[in-house]
This record gives sequence, structure tokens and C-alpha cells, in this order.
Amino acid sequence: MANNGPATIAAVRGIRAGQKALTKKWSFMAVFALVFLSSFGSLAALDLLPDASKAEAAKPATTTLTASAVEAAPTPELPTKIEIPAIKLSVTVSNPTSTDAQVLDNALLTGAVRYPSSSELGEQGNVIIFGHSSYLPIVNNPAYKTFDGIQNLKTGDRITVTGSGHTYVYSVQSVQKENTATGAIPLTVSGSVLTLATCNSFETTSDRFVVTANLVESDPLGA
Repeated sequence: MANNGPATIAAVRGIRAGQKALTKKWSFMAVFALVFLSSFGSLAALDLLPDASKAEAAKPATTTLTASAVEAAPTPELPTKIEIPAIKLSVTVSNPTSTDAQVLDNALLTGAVRYPSSSELGEQGNVIIFGHSSYLPIVNNPAYKTFDGIQNLKTGDRITVTGSGHTYVYSVQSVQKENTATGAIPLTVSGSVLTLATCNSFETTSDRFVVTANLVESDPLGA
């Protein structure tokens, strides 16, 4: 028979320790079960057990909102029209995808233009829309007078911009005269902002009026 070396002795001790622990475990479980059943019987005798129906009634009421009861936040939309009742302005908006000066100049010949890399309606940031202005008595193209009169807007005047599925109402915050060479319009701003700017051409330097307005509400079309 092989000698009982240190490794064997350690193994045996480990097994015995496990057996003792197991014996103690079952002893503990038996005592616990006895105490639990005794306590349960006492509570039942004293009518202190929780009533399932009462516990269910005590739960806080929950409300399930249906899809029709909650209007989803509008997804970003491209502007198609601007209306400003205070100056009787109503113009269409085009949305070119290129920031090339010639492309933008050509688009300005049809009305107002959203600057391609600015924000869209329904998202955080600055929606920047340009338009020509001219005070000549006669012009060959009405688009040259797209933003005539925006310099006369006052704080609080409303601007309504129509998208593909919603109308967005902005409140005028400021009207400033700036130089196209030094008065840069920021693309990144906090909140939902609309900026209207007059311009003679994207390739020339001249004074222009810049109107900034903050979003105050949006509604589905036809609401």
C-alpha cells in the first residue's frame, strides 16, 4: 500500500472538512425550516399574514400611453416656405446641396435659400436662410426683393417656416446690420435658432441685415 504523503493527507483533510461543512449546512437548513414553519403558523393564527388581494390593490396605478396619445418628436425637415405677417412676406425656400458660390447664387434667383451645412428644421442648431433684397423701383426678377423689409422686424415678431410635415414658429430676438466680410454667422449655436440674412451675392462684400429668432413652437401641418 502506498505511503500517505503530505499531498494525500491534505486531500483527506480537505474532504473531511467538506463533509463536516455539508453536515453543518443540512443541520442549519433543518433548524431554519423548523423556525420558519413555527413563525408562519404563529402569524397565521394571529391573522398577520399579508393578504394577496390587498397587496395587489396597494400597488401604485400605472398608465399605459398609446401611440396616438403621444406625438413623436418631429424628424429634421427641410424648409419650403417662410411667412412673416409683420412685413407681409411670403416666399419659397430652396435647398441646394452644394456650398459652391455659383450654385448658391443661381438658387437665390428663385427665392430664399437655406445654407446647405446649416441645421434643418426640428433639430438643435442654426437654420440659416439667405435671400436677396433690393429697393429699386423696378426689378426684372421678383427674387431680388425676397427679403425686402426684414430690417424692419421688431423683437417678438413671429416668423413661420413650413417644412415637409410641420410648421415651425420663431420669435425674433434681434435685427442687426453687419458686413459680409466681418460679420460671420455661426453654424453652431445652443437651442433651435433661425437666422435670416440679406445678401447681394455670395461672392461680393457688402452690408447686410441679419435677423435671429428662437423657436417657440412646432405643429403638424393642418393642425
